[in-house]
Amino acid sequence: MGDPSKKPRMEDDGLVFPPNPYLKKQEKDVLYHLGLATDKDDLPALFGDVKFVCMGGSPTRMKRFAEFIGKRLGLVQKNGSGPKDLCSTDRYSMYKVGSVLSVSHGMGMPSISILLHELIKLMHHAACTDVIFTRMGTCGGLGLAPGTVVITDSAVNEMFQPVYQMIVLGKQVNRPTKLSREVAEEIRAAYEPGAKYDVVIGNTMCTSDFYEGQARIDGAICDHTLEDKIEYLKAAYDAGVRNIEMEGTCLAAMCHKSGIKGAVVCVTLLDRLLGDQVNMTPEEHDEWEQRPQELMAKFISKRLKL
Repeated sequence: MGDPSKKPRMEDDGLVFPPNPYLKKQEKDVLYHLGLATDKDDLPALFGDVKFVCMGGSPTRMKRFAEFIGKRLGLVQKNGSGPKDLCSTDRYSMYKVGSVLSVSHGMGMPSISILLHELIKLMHHAACTDVIFTRMGTCGGLGLAPGTVVITDSAVNEMFQPVYQMIVLGKQVNRPTKLSREVAEEIRAAYEPGAKYDVVIGNTMCTSDFYEGQARIDGAICDHTLEDKIEYLKAAYDAGVRNIEMEGTCLAAMCHKSGIKGAVVCVTLLDRLLGDQVNMTPEEHDEWEQRPQELMAKFISKRLKL
């Protein structure tokens, strides 16, 4: 596999170096779930200027974000056509607007893990520099009013530990989950106090399940009591957890392992201490879902000095 850059690559020049020595021995690299490959696509030409990789669960949401950030950055296409999906598969959707890549990651850690492996390699092959990975999404809050935006300080697992747990070769591997405090503070600084919602920085608990794994009592199966649930969620709150979702620890661990600055910005749809059902109106859902995108757009604009 040839080096996509035309100058010697140094560890401190902002380039992405996936921590896999076997990649250097491959003649080509197929990013199967994105539908890209190093032998058929000019990845540096297509993606070399990317600085912000923004991810969210839904393809529809990320297409809307691409359209939204295009307007904010003044990059709306003259012919009026919308952004083009750059994935030739139906696993994920990916849109590029200037230096911003808007990508859907599906639901849960297995889905975002597959995407992150291929996005990290894509940034490497494209010789991108100083890239920031961000997940924007929805979540359940703890002790917060619905509609509050939470910027993750530390991503923790169900035991409130800042690690991402996975099984490799039949053995459990624990990887630290470290996000960029610098980026988190910059995103919070982009918040305008006059906005209709609050922004907080707090710990985010990442689970492998939406129902039992998040102590819900409204799933098809439930072996714990309401009292068990409240006790557990209060313990999470006391550990600094302010929201619960299903991808944060994976993103934090993989970004840290690969030397990429990462951030997680999510809006709460309910206070889990008060209930389990997601009951907002469609209008409220659309407005609240937009809040992380608005905050990221302001952050990106400031970074680009626009």
